Amino acid sequence: MTNMTGTARRLLNKACAISTAALTVQAASAQETIELPGGDRWLEADFEEVFRIGSGMALMGEEWEQFGDVQKVAFDGAGRLYVFDDQAQRLFVVGTDGTLIREIGRKGEGPGEFRNAADFVALEDGRVAVADMHHRAYHLFGADGDFERMVRFGGDPSYTAIGTHMQLRGTDALVTSMAGGRRWISVRTVEGVTPTERPDPTSQPIERVDLSGEEIVKDTIVEAWLPRGGAGWGVRHTASGGVSVYENTRRPEFTPELHWGVLPDGTVAFSDSSTYAVKIAAAGTGVERTLTRPVPPEPVTDRLIEAEKDRRLKRLAATADEDLGGLRMGGAPVGDPRKQRQRQRERIENMRFFTEVPVIRDLHTSWDGMIWVQRRGEEPASDGPIDVIDMVGRYVGSYRPGATEIPDAFGPNGLVAFIEWNELDVQTVVVRRLVGS
Repeated sequence: MTNMTGTARRLLNKACAISTAALTVQAASAQETIELPGGDRWLEADFEEVFRIGSGMALMGEEWEQFGDVQKVAFDGAGRLYVFDDQAQRLFVVGTDGTLIREIGRKGEGPGEFRNAADFVALEDGRVAVADMHHRAYHLFGADGDFERMVRFGGDPSYTAIGTHMQLRGTDALVTSMAGGRRWISVRTVEGVTPTERPDPTSQPIERVDLSGEEIVKDTIVEAWLPRGGAGWGVRHTASGGVSVYENTRRPEFTPELHWGVLPDGTVAFSDSSTYAVKIAAAGTGVERTLTRPVPPEPVTDRLIEAEKDRRLKRLAATADEDLGGLRMGGAPVGDPRKQRQRQRERIENMRFFTEVPVIRDLHTSWDGMIWVQRRGEEPASDGPIDVIDMVGRYVGSYRPGATEIPDAFGPNGLVAFIEWNELDVQTVVVRRLVGS
Protein backbone atom coordinates (compact mmCIF):
# COMPACT_ATOMS: atom_id res chain seq x y z
CA MET A 1 0.00 0.00 0.00
CA THR A 2 1.43 3.39 -0.98
CA ASN A 3 0.70 7.03 -0.31
CA MET A 4 -0.82 9.17 -3.02
CA THR A 5 1.96 10.16 -5.43
CA GLY A 6 2.06 13.15 -7.78
CA THR A 7 1.11 10.78 -10.60
CA ALA A 8 -1.88 9.52 -8.64
CA ARG A 9 -2.98 13.09 -7.87
CA ARG A 10 -2.83 13.99 -11.54
CA LEU A 11 -4.81 10.85 -12.33
CA LEU A 12 -7.52 11.85 -9.85
CA ASN A 13 -7.74 15.35 -11.32
CA LYS A 14 -8.08 13.91 -14.80
CA ALA A 15 -10.63 11.33 -13.66
CA CYS A 16 -12.91 13.95 -12.13
CA ALA A 17 -13.28 15.51 -15.59
CA ILE A 18 -13.58 12.28 -17.52
CA SER A 19 -17.30 12.28 -18.30
CA THR A 20 -16.95 14.17 -21.59
CA ALA A 21 -14.14 11.96 -22.80
CA ALA A 22 -15.83 8.80 -21.57
CA LEU A 23 -18.91 9.47 -23.64
CA THR A 24 -16.80 9.16 -26.80
CA VAL A 25 -15.17 5.88 -25.85
CA GLN A 26 -16.41 2.94 -27.87
CA ALA A 27 -18.59 0.49 -25.97
CA ALA A 28 -16.69 -2.37 -24.38
CA SER A 29 -17.34 -5.84 -25.63
CA ALA A 30 -20.21 -7.73 -24.04
CA GLN A 31 -19.44 -9.31 -20.67
CA GLU A 32 -15.91 -7.94 -20.64
CA THR A 33 -14.18 -8.35 -17.27
CA ILE A 34 -11.72 -5.68 -16.18
CA GLU A 35 -9.44 -6.69 -13.32
CA LEU A 36 -8.45 -3.71 -11.18
CA PRO A 37 -5.19 -3.71 -9.15
CA GLY A 38 -5.19 -5.27 -5.71
CA GLY A 39 -3.01 -2.71 -3.90
CA ASP A 40 -4.61 0.46 -2.54
CA ARG A 41 -3.42 3.86 -3.79
CA TRP A 42 -4.39 6.27 -1.03
CA LEU A 43 -6.14 9.54 -1.90
CA GLU A 44 -6.40 12.62 0.28
CA ALA A 45 -9.95 13.56 1.34
CA ASP A 46 -9.43 17.21 0.47
CA PHE A 47 -12.77 19.06 0.52
CA GLU A 48 -13.30 22.79 0.86
CA GLU A 49 -16.57 23.99 2.39
CA VAL A 50 -18.78 26.10 0.11
CA PHE A 51 -21.75 26.72 2.43
CA ARG A 52 -24.01 25.05 4.98
CA ILE A 53 -27.71 25.44 5.66
CA GLY A 54 -30.04 24.18 8.37
CA SER A 55 -31.28 24.85 11.88
CA GLY A 56 -28.19 23.17 13.31
CA MET A 57 -26.42 26.51 12.80
CA ALA A 58 -27.52 27.99 16.14
CA LEU A 59 -29.28 31.35 15.57
CA MET A 60 -27.85 31.95 12.11
CA GLY A 61 -30.37 29.89 10.15
CA GLU A 62 -33.38 31.49 8.48
CA GLU A 63 -36.94 30.28 8.97
CA TRP A 64 -36.95 28.12 5.84
CA GLU A 65 -33.87 26.30 7.14
CA GLN A 66 -35.75 24.82 10.10
CA PHE A 67 -35.74 21.39 8.49
CA GLY A 68 -37.95 18.68 9.93
CA ASP A 69 -36.75 15.58 8.08
CA VAL A 70 -34.37 15.98 5.14
CA GLN A 71 -34.54 12.70 3.26
CA LYS A 72 -32.71 13.57 0.06
CA VAL A 73 -30.55 16.25 -1.56
CA ALA A 74 -29.50 16.65 -5.21
CA PHE A 75 -27.84 19.04 -7.66
CA ASP A 76 -28.76 20.24 -11.13
CA GLY A 77 -26.36 21.08 -13.95
CA ALA A 78 -25.87 24.66 -12.77
CA GLY A 79 -24.79 23.52 -9.31
CA ARG A 80 -28.03 24.53 -7.59
CA LEU A 81 -28.89 22.40 -4.56
CA TYR A 82 -32.31 20.78 -4.04
CA VAL A 83 -33.34 19.82 -0.50
CA PHE A 84 -36.46 17.73 0.13
CA ASP A 85 -37.98 18.02 3.61
CA ASP A 86 -40.33 15.07 4.03
CA GLN A 87 -41.95 16.48 7.15
CA ALA A 88 -42.79 19.80 5.49
CA GLN A 89 -43.57 18.10 2.15
CA ARG A 90 -41.62 20.85 0.42
CA LEU A 91 -38.63 21.11 -1.90
CA PHE A 92 -36.14 23.95 -1.41
CA VAL A 93 -33.99 25.19 -4.29
CA VAL A 94 -30.77 26.77 -3.06
CA GLY A 95 -28.29 28.86 -5.06
CA THR A 96 -24.57 28.25 -5.31
CA ASP A 97 -24.02 30.76 -2.50
CA GLY A 98 -26.42 29.06 -0.09
CA THR A 99 -29.31 31.50 -0.48
CA LEU A 100 -32.86 30.32 -1.08
CA ILE A 101 -34.01 30.70 -4.70
CA ARG A 102 -37.51 29.23 -4.41
CA GLU A 103 -39.70 26.63 -2.75
CA ILE A 104 -41.48 23.98 -4.79
CA GLY A 105 -44.71 22.27 -3.81
CA ARG A 106 -46.77 22.19 -0.64
CA LYS A 107 -49.26 19.93 1.07
CA GLY A 108 -52.58 19.81 -0.78
CA GLU A 109 -54.88 17.89 -3.07
CA GLY A 110 -54.47 19.70 -6.38
CA PRO A 111 -51.98 19.37 -9.24
CA GLY A 112 -48.57 20.50 -8.10
CA GLU A 113 -49.58 20.01 -4.46
CA PHE A 114 -48.24 17.03 -2.56
CA ARG A 115 -50.55 14.52 -0.91
CA ASN A 116 -47.64 12.26 -0.01
CA ALA A 117 -44.45 13.09 -1.89
CA ALA A 118 -42.02 10.20 -1.50
CA ASP A 119 -39.06 10.89 -3.76
CA PHE A 120 -37.82 13.46 -6.26
CA VAL A 121 -35.27 13.91 -9.03
CA ALA A 122 -33.63 17.19 -10.04
CA LEU A 123 -32.93 17.07 -13.76
CA GLU A 124 -29.82 18.55 -15.32
CA ASP A 125 -31.68 21.54 -16.80
CA GLY A 126 -33.36 22.47 -13.52
CA ARG A 127 -36.68 20.73 -14.05
CA VAL A 128 -37.96 18.56 -11.20
CA ALA A 129 -39.98 15.34 -11.03
CA VAL A 130 -41.67 14.45 -7.72
CA ALA A 131 -43.19 11.01 -7.10
CA ASP A 132 -46.41 11.26 -5.08
CA MET A 133 -47.80 8.10 -3.45
CA HIS A 134 -51.40 9.25 -2.97
CA HIS A 135 -51.72 11.10 -6.26
CA ARG A 136 -50.23 7.97 -7.90
CA ALA A 137 -48.40 10.27 -10.29
CA TYR A 138 -45.25 12.27 -10.88
CA HIS A 139 -45.52 16.07 -10.57
CA LEU A 140 -43.36 17.77 -13.20
CA PHE A 141 -42.09 21.29 -12.51
CA GLY A 142 -40.28 23.56 -14.95
CA ALA A 143 -36.84 25.06 -14.44
CA ASP A 144 -38.59 28.18 -13.09
CA GLY A 145 -40.35 26.12 -10.41
CA ASP A 146 -43.79 26.40 -12.01
CA PHE A 147 -45.97 23.31 -12.14
CA GLU A 148 -46.28 21.93 -15.68
CA ARG A 149 -48.18 18.65 -15.62
CA MET A 150 -48.66 15.26 -13.97
CA VAL A 151 -47.76 11.83 -15.33
CA ARG A 152 -49.88 8.99 -13.98
CA PHE A 153 -48.36 5.78 -12.59
CA GLY A 154 -51.06 3.64 -14.22
CA GLY A 155 -51.49 -0.04 -13.38
CA ASP A 156 -53.45 -1.47 -10.45
CA PRO A 157 -54.98 1.54 -8.59
CA SER A 158 -55.15 -0.42 -5.34
CA TYR A 159 -51.39 -0.97 -5.24
CA THR A 160 -48.66 1.67 -5.31
CA ALA A 161 -44.93 1.05 -4.99
CA ILE A 162 -42.22 3.69 -5.28
CA GLY A 163 -38.50 3.07 -5.12
CA THR A 164 -35.43 5.27 -5.25
CA HIS A 165 -35.04 7.40 -8.40
CA MET A 166 -32.07 8.88 -10.24
CA GLN A 167 -31.90 11.11 -13.27
CA LEU A 168 -31.11 9.86 -16.77
CA ARG A 169 -29.32 12.89 -18.12
CA GLY A 170 -30.36 14.35 -21.46
CA THR A 171 -33.74 12.58 -21.49
CA ASP A 172 -37.29 12.89 -20.17
CA ALA A 173 -36.78 9.67 -18.24
CA LEU A 174 -35.71 8.49 -14.80
CA VAL A 175 -34.10 5.32 -13.50
CA THR A 176 -35.62 3.54 -10.51
CA SER A 177 -35.51 0.34 -8.48
CA MET A 178 -37.42 -1.01 -5.52
CA ALA A 179 -34.11 -2.28 -4.14
CA GLY A 180 -30.92 -0.52 -3.21
CA GLY A 181 -32.50 2.44 -1.42
CA ARG A 182 -35.66 3.68 0.27
CA ARG A 183 -39.01 2.32 -0.88
CA TRP A 184 -42.67 3.03 -0.22
CA ILE A 185 -45.57 0.57 -0.64
CA SER A 186 -49.29 1.28 -0.30
CA VAL A 187 -52.25 -1.09 -0.65
CA ARG A 188 -55.73 0.39 -0.40
CA THR A 189 -59.31 -0.58 -1.14
CA VAL A 190 -60.67 0.76 -4.44
CA GLU A 191 -64.34 0.22 -5.21
CA GLY A 192 -64.80 -2.22 -8.08
CA VAL A 193 -61.12 -3.25 -8.12
CA THR A 194 -59.87 -6.59 -6.83
CA PRO A 195 -56.32 -6.23 -5.51
CA THR A 196 -53.83 -8.46 -7.28
CA GLU A 197 -51.75 -10.81 -5.17
CA ARG A 198 -48.08 -10.34 -5.90
CA PRO A 199 -45.75 -13.31 -5.50
CA ASP A 200 -42.28 -12.98 -4.02
CA PRO A 201 -39.93 -11.35 -6.54
CA THR A 202 -37.28 -13.51 -8.20
CA SER A 203 -34.94 -10.69 -9.24
CA GLN A 204 -34.20 -7.05 -8.48
CA PRO A 205 -34.96 -5.07 -11.64
CA ILE A 206 -33.51 -1.63 -12.34
CA GLU A 207 -35.94 0.17 -14.64
CA ARG A 208 -36.16 3.16 -16.96
CA VAL A 209 -39.27 5.33 -16.43
CA ASP A 210 -40.39 7.38 -19.45
CA LEU A 211 -42.22 10.58 -18.43
CA SER A 212 -42.92 11.94 -21.92
CA GLY A 213 -46.58 10.81 -22.04
CA GLU A 214 -49.66 11.13 -19.86
CA GLU A 215 -48.87 7.78 -18.21
CA ILE A 216 -45.44 6.36 -17.42
CA VAL A 217 -43.86 3.62 -19.50
CA LYS A 218 -41.36 1.32 -17.79
CA ASP A 219 -38.60 -0.72 -19.42
CA THR A 220 -36.17 -2.99 -17.60
CA ILE A 221 -32.52 -2.02 -17.98
CA VAL A 222 -31.16 -5.01 -16.07
CA GLU A 223 -32.42 -7.63 -13.63
CA ALA A 224 -30.01 -7.82 -10.73
CA TRP A 225 -29.56 -11.04 -8.78
CA LEU A 226 -31.85 -11.63 -5.82
CA PRO A 227 -30.26 -13.98 -3.26
CA ARG A 228 -32.37 -16.81 -1.97
CA GLY A 229 -34.48 -15.56 0.91
CA GLY A 230 -33.47 -12.00 0.07
CA ALA A 231 -36.87 -10.62 -0.95
CA GLY A 232 -37.53 -7.57 1.18
CA TRP A 233 -41.29 -7.19 0.65
CA GLY A 234 -44.36 -8.72 -0.93
CA VAL A 235 -48.15 -8.58 -1.17
CA ARG A 236 -50.47 -11.46 -0.27
CA HIS A 237 -54.19 -12.08 0.14
CA THR A 238 -55.43 -12.48 3.71
CA ALA A 239 -57.95 -15.02 4.99
CA SER A 240 -60.57 -12.27 5.26
CA GLY A 241 -60.27 -11.52 1.54
CA GLY A 242 -58.09 -8.44 1.85
CA VAL A 243 -54.48 -7.89 0.95
CA SER A 244 -51.51 -7.37 3.24
CA VAL A 245 -48.04 -6.01 2.64
CA TYR A 246 -45.31 -7.90 4.44
CA GLU A 247 -41.69 -6.98 5.10
CA ASN A 248 -39.17 -9.80 5.18
CA THR A 249 -37.08 -8.92 8.22
CA ARG A 250 -35.92 -12.50 8.69
CA ARG A 251 -33.61 -12.77 5.71
CA PRO A 252 -30.15 -14.05 6.61
CA GLU A 253 -27.68 -11.54 7.99
CA PHE A 254 -24.99 -10.42 5.53
CA THR A 255 -27.27 -11.19 2.59
CA PRO A 256 -25.83 -9.17 -0.32
CA GLU A 257 -27.81 -6.04 -1.09
CA LEU A 258 -28.27 -4.25 -4.38
CA HIS A 259 -26.25 -1.02 -4.70
CA TRP A 260 -26.56 1.01 -7.88
CA GLY A 261 -26.09 4.36 -9.58
CA VAL A 262 -26.50 5.96 -13.01
CA LEU A 263 -23.51 7.13 -15.06
CA PRO A 264 -23.46 10.18 -17.38
CA ASP A 265 -23.79 8.04 -20.54
CA GLY A 266 -26.99 6.40 -19.22
CA THR A 267 -25.44 3.11 -18.21
CA VAL A 268 -26.01 1.74 -14.71
CA ALA A 269 -23.26 0.65 -12.33
CA PHE A 270 -24.38 -1.88 -9.75
CA SER A 271 -23.25 -4.52 -7.27
CA ASP A 272 -25.53 -7.43 -6.35
CA SER A 273 -23.29 -10.16 -4.89
CA SER A 274 -20.90 -10.80 -2.01
CA THR A 275 -17.82 -10.53 -4.27
CA TYR A 276 -16.05 -7.39 -5.46
CA ALA A 277 -17.84 -7.13 -8.80
CA VAL A 278 -19.15 -3.81 -10.11
CA LYS A 279 -21.25 -4.44 -13.20
CA ILE A 280 -21.97 -1.88 -15.90
CA ALA A 281 -25.28 -2.42 -17.73
CA ALA A 282 -26.97 -0.62 -20.62
CA ALA A 283 -30.58 -0.66 -21.79
CA GLY A 284 -31.09 -3.24 -24.51
CA THR A 285 -27.79 -5.05 -23.99
CA GLY A 286 -27.67 -5.79 -20.26
CA VAL A 287 -24.33 -6.20 -18.50
CA GLU A 288 -21.53 -5.03 -20.78
CA ARG A 289 -18.55 -5.23 -18.44
CA THR A 290 -17.65 -6.16 -14.88
CA LEU A 291 -15.01 -4.41 -12.79
CA THR A 292 -13.34 -6.67 -10.22
CA ARG A 293 -10.69 -6.35 -7.53
CA PRO A 294 -8.91 -9.25 -5.80
CA VAL A 295 -10.61 -8.56 -2.47
CA PRO A 296 -12.35 -11.82 -1.51
CA PRO A 297 -15.44 -12.04 0.72
CA GLU A 298 -14.95 -13.51 4.17
CA PRO A 299 -16.60 -16.93 4.77
CA VAL A 300 -19.13 -16.92 7.60
CA THR A 301 -17.86 -19.34 10.24
CA ASP A 302 -19.30 -20.42 13.58
CA ARG A 303 -16.77 -18.18 15.29
CA LEU A 304 -17.86 -15.16 13.24
CA ILE A 305 -21.53 -15.90 13.95
CA GLU A 306 -20.95 -16.06 17.70
CA ALA A 307 -18.91 -12.84 17.62
CA GLU A 308 -21.62 -11.00 15.67
CA LYS A 309 -24.38 -12.21 18.00
CA ASP A 310 -22.30 -11.19 21.01
CA ARG A 311 -21.71 -7.73 19.52
CA ARG A 312 -25.43 -7.20 18.98
CA LEU A 313 -26.38 -8.48 22.44
CA LYS A 314 -23.91 -6.05 24.02
CA ARG A 315 -25.33 -3.20 21.95
CA LEU A 316 -28.86 -4.20 23.02
CA ALA A 317 -27.82 -4.24 26.69
CA ALA A 318 -26.44 -0.72 26.32
CA THR A 319 -29.61 0.59 24.66
CA ALA A 320 -31.96 2.64 26.85
CA ASP A 321 -35.60 1.52 27.11
CA GLU A 322 -36.87 4.56 25.21
CA ASP A 323 -34.56 3.76 22.29
CA LEU A 324 -35.62 0.13 21.78
CA GLY A 325 -37.96 0.97 18.91
CA GLY A 326 -41.41 -0.54 18.43
CA LEU A 327 -44.77 1.25 18.58
CA ARG A 328 -44.86 4.80 19.96
CA MET A 329 -47.69 7.12 20.98
CA GLY A 330 -47.12 10.81 21.49
CA GLY A 331 -43.40 10.18 21.09
CA ALA A 332 -43.34 7.69 23.99
CA PRO A 333 -42.86 3.91 23.58
CA VAL A 334 -45.96 1.74 23.95
CA GLY A 335 -45.75 -1.57 25.80
CA ASP A 336 -43.47 -3.20 28.34
CA PRO A 337 -39.80 -2.45 27.54
CA ARG A 338 -38.75 -5.67 29.25
CA LYS A 339 -40.82 -7.72 26.80
CA GLN A 340 -39.54 -5.65 23.89
CA ARG A 341 -35.96 -6.25 25.03
CA GLN A 342 -36.60 -9.97 25.42
CA ARG A 343 -38.08 -10.20 21.91
CA GLN A 344 -35.04 -8.48 20.45
CA ARG A 345 -32.72 -10.75 22.42
CA GLU A 346 -34.49 -13.84 21.07
CA ARG A 347 -34.36 -12.43 17.55
CA ILE A 348 -30.58 -12.01 17.83
CA GLU A 349 -30.08 -15.48 19.25
CA ASN A 350 -32.12 -17.01 16.40
CA MET A 351 -30.48 -15.05 13.59
CA ARG A 352 -29.59 -16.85 10.35
CA PHE A 353 -26.56 -15.92 8.28
CA PHE A 354 -25.54 -15.81 4.64
CA THR A 355 -22.52 -17.90 3.66
CA GLU A 356 -20.20 -14.91 3.14
CA VAL A 357 -19.73 -11.33 4.32
CA PRO A 358 -20.14 -9.06 1.26
CA VAL A 359 -17.10 -7.01 0.28
CA ILE A 360 -19.17 -4.05 -1.00
CA ARG A 361 -21.37 -2.18 1.48
CA ASP A 362 -22.43 0.77 -0.71
CA LEU A 363 -22.02 2.26 -4.18
CA HIS A 364 -22.70 5.72 -5.60
CA THR A 365 -21.96 7.41 -8.92
CA SER A 366 -20.78 11.00 -9.26
CA TRP A 367 -21.74 13.73 -11.72
CA ASP A 368 -18.47 13.27 -13.60
CA GLY A 369 -18.76 9.52 -13.95
CA MET A 370 -16.81 8.31 -10.94
CA ILE A 371 -17.97 5.16 -9.15
CA TRP A 372 -17.49 5.38 -5.38
CA VAL A 373 -17.42 1.91 -3.79
CA GLN A 374 -17.65 1.49 -0.02
CA ARG A 375 -15.81 -1.65 1.08
CA ARG A 376 -16.31 -3.42 4.40
CA GLY A 377 -13.93 -2.75 7.27
CA GLU A 378 -12.08 -4.89 9.76
CA GLU A 379 -15.34 -5.97 11.39
CA PRO A 380 -18.07 -7.61 9.25
CA ALA A 381 -20.54 -4.76 9.78
CA SER A 382 -18.06 -1.87 9.66
CA ASP A 383 -17.03 0.50 6.87
CA GLY A 384 -13.59 0.24 5.32
CA PRO A 385 -11.89 2.13 2.49
CA ILE A 386 -13.82 3.87 -0.30
CA ASP A 387 -12.58 3.00 -3.78
CA VAL A 388 -12.93 5.46 -6.67
CA ILE A 389 -13.19 3.98 -10.18
CA ASP A 390 -13.88 5.86 -13.40
CA MET A 391 -16.67 4.86 -15.75
CA VAL A 392 -14.37 3.22 -18.30
CA GLY A 393 -12.95 0.86 -15.68
CA ARG A 394 -9.80 2.58 -14.40
CA TYR A 395 -8.89 2.46 -10.70
CA VAL A 396 -8.23 6.01 -9.45
CA GLY A 397 -7.49 5.33 -5.79
CA SER A 398 -9.01 4.82 -2.37
CA TYR A 399 -9.87 6.93 0.67
CA ARG A 400 -8.67 5.53 3.97
CA PRO A 401 -11.30 4.28 6.45
CA GLY A 402 -12.84 7.24 8.27
CA ALA A 403 -11.30 9.86 5.96
CA THR A 404 -14.69 10.69 4.45
CA GLU A 405 -18.14 9.26 3.93
CA ILE A 406 -19.67 8.89 0.50
CA PRO A 407 -21.53 12.16 -0.18
CA ASP A 408 -25.32 12.17 -0.15
CA ALA A 409 -25.30 14.01 -3.50
CA PHE A 410 -22.80 14.77 -6.26
CA GLY A 411 -22.92 17.86 -8.47
CA PRO A 412 -20.93 19.41 -11.30
CA ASN A 413 -17.40 20.79 -10.88
CA GLY A 414 -16.64 18.68 -7.83
CA LEU A 415 -19.62 19.82 -5.73
CA VAL A 416 -20.85 17.37 -3.11
CA ALA A 417 -23.47 17.57 -0.35
CA PHE A 418 -23.65 15.84 3.02
CA ILE A 419 -26.66 15.55 5.33
CA GLU A 420 -25.30 15.87 8.87
CA TRP A 421 -26.83 15.56 12.35
CA ASN A 422 -25.62 17.20 15.53
CA GLU A 423 -25.82 15.77 19.04
CA LEU A 424 -29.48 16.86 19.27
CA ASP A 425 -30.36 15.13 15.96
CA VAL A 426 -30.81 18.50 14.25
CA GLN A 427 -30.02 18.35 10.54
CA THR A 428 -27.62 20.51 8.55
CA VAL A 429 -26.84 20.21 4.85
CA VAL A 430 -23.20 20.96 4.06
CA VAL A 431 -21.99 21.64 0.51
CA ARG A 432 -18.30 21.10 -0.19
CA ARG A 433 -16.09 20.96 -3.26
CA LEU A 434 -13.54 18.26 -3.95
CA VAL A 435 -10.25 20.13 -4.31
CA GLY A 436 -8.51 19.55 -7.63
CA SER A 437 -11.67 18.54 -9.50
